[in-house]
Amino acid sequence: MQAIGKRVYFDHAATTPVLPEVCEQMGQILKETYGNPSSIHEHGRKAKSILEASRKKIADQLKAKSSEIFFTSGGTESDNWIIKNAVQENGIKHIISSKIEHHAVLHTIEKLEKQNSITVTWLPVNNKGEISYSDLESTLQNNPNSLVSLMHANNEIGTLIDLNKIGTLCKQYDALFHSDTVQTVGQLPIELDKTPIDFMVGSAHKFNGPKGVGFAYIKQGSKLSSWVHGGGQERGYRAGTENLPAIAGMALALETACSRMAQKTENNLHLKELLVQGFKQRFTNWQINGNYENSLHSIFSVCIPQLLPNDLFLFQLDLQGISISGGSACSSGSAQGSHVLQNIQVPDQSNCFRISLGLYNTVKDIEFFFKGLDKIIENANK
Repeated sequence: MQAIGKRVYFDHAATTPVLPEVCEQMGQILKETYGNPSSIHEHGRKAKSILEASRKKIADQLKAKSSEIFFTSGGTESDNWIIKNAVQENGIKHIISSKIEHHAVLHTIEKLEKQNSITVTWLPVNNKGEISYSDLESTLQNNPNSLVSLMHANNEIGTLIDLNKIGTLCKQYDALFHSDTVQTVGQLPIELDKTPIDFMVGSAHKFNGPKGVGFAYIKQGSKLSSWVHGGGQERGYRAGTENLPAIAGMALALETACSRMAQKTENNLHLKELLVQGFKQRFTNWQINGNYENSLHSIFSVCIPQLLPNDLFLFQLDLQGISISGGSACSSGSAQGSHVLQNIQVPDQSNCFRISLGLYNTVKDIEFFFKGLDKIIENANK
């Protein structure tokens, strides 16, 4: 079977295409603004001006202060810095999290636990990937001086947490609150002036910006330690000459994502309903993973036992011109499968996959997907 010309991309939770206007701006800065932002001459001052304007643009979209935004290489670095910094500088002795967190959080906590730096409470999740808020409160009551780390939207199943509810509980019990918000920055409204949260993160390539650049939000008043040692960049906390074109591109991408948020949300919700209708028409034994009614509009995780084994099915879809994921791109190729699906008690992951929608997806893309799916089913039944 030969691959066809048209392709549809349904893997936006892994990464997104860079906006044309972002590419244009980055190219212009690469050509015209080559000074080091730390230099005091005119070329350096011009670069510094772009750097700080980008920081303010990101802060404004999140209703934060510019001084609370620190540039990093992305969500993974930001999560590592925040969690380790909370232990080293803020005296955290206990962390409360769940086993369905992104590996950037999960593995960092596990490493600290092995080093005997902290104790950990892993909150149980139900079969929709939800924690119990009463479990969280009782754990906070019994464990003073804690850090709570729970992701805003799960990157595999899309299930959401209530940032305000958790933040309020943390404030009540004098705990710190960190959330991996990589999937929701630019996708959902986040107003940090009204949300009781101490730390959050963003990664540009999740909202149509460049790869390899992101930011950490660290609430004013939090104790900080240097993450990368060397020069005095990022107010002395992360050394190294800033990637100015990527940072400016990230700021423009976030500004654009926020301006299109309502339109994108409406479109994605419509496309998800078409997916549900299409699966209902074709299958009797299938299930949606996560809480469909309380999930990120762009993520749709499903299991269909009647299909071919997962790897073969994804390969056949690829030949049909459709790019989707079996789960998290970070877990691709793992013999152990998805830790998220394991922890929400999905009995068989061999026929599970994730469709994640993005800015350019249309109704025609959904129709194209089901035409490809029908052809795969037809060939399998011959």
